[in-house]
Amino acid sequence: MKTERFEDIIAWQKAHYLAVEIYKDFSKCKDYSFRDQIQRAVVSVMNNIAEGFERGINAELRHFLFIANGSIGEARFLLRLALSLKDITETRFKELSSTITEISSMLSRFIKTL
Repeated sequence: MKTERFEDIIAWQKAHYLAVEIYKDFSKCKDYSFRDQIQRAVVSVMNNIAEGFERGINAELRHFLFIANGSIGEARFLLRLALSLKDITETRFKELSSTITEISSMLSRFIKTL
């Protein structure tokens, strides 16, 4: 079965969930630069999956998936920094980190299939 919309890609769906959660969790963060950076990183994952998919060429999709994977790595680092700075709890870190790891694995597998 061929995927017809980027919204049907499970990695995109999980990235969307992650972005919403990050926006909620950091909405009151007073370090605006940090808040903006982590928000941009998670949105970049969704954007790059969508843009690569919409180009309709596997080589292009693969390129954008590599970028998305880099952005999810950035989000993982920033989330760990937020934990170190006590901006999130250990429990919340584990929840979000698990989602990040899952997205990263999905992107890596997706890249390999292309």
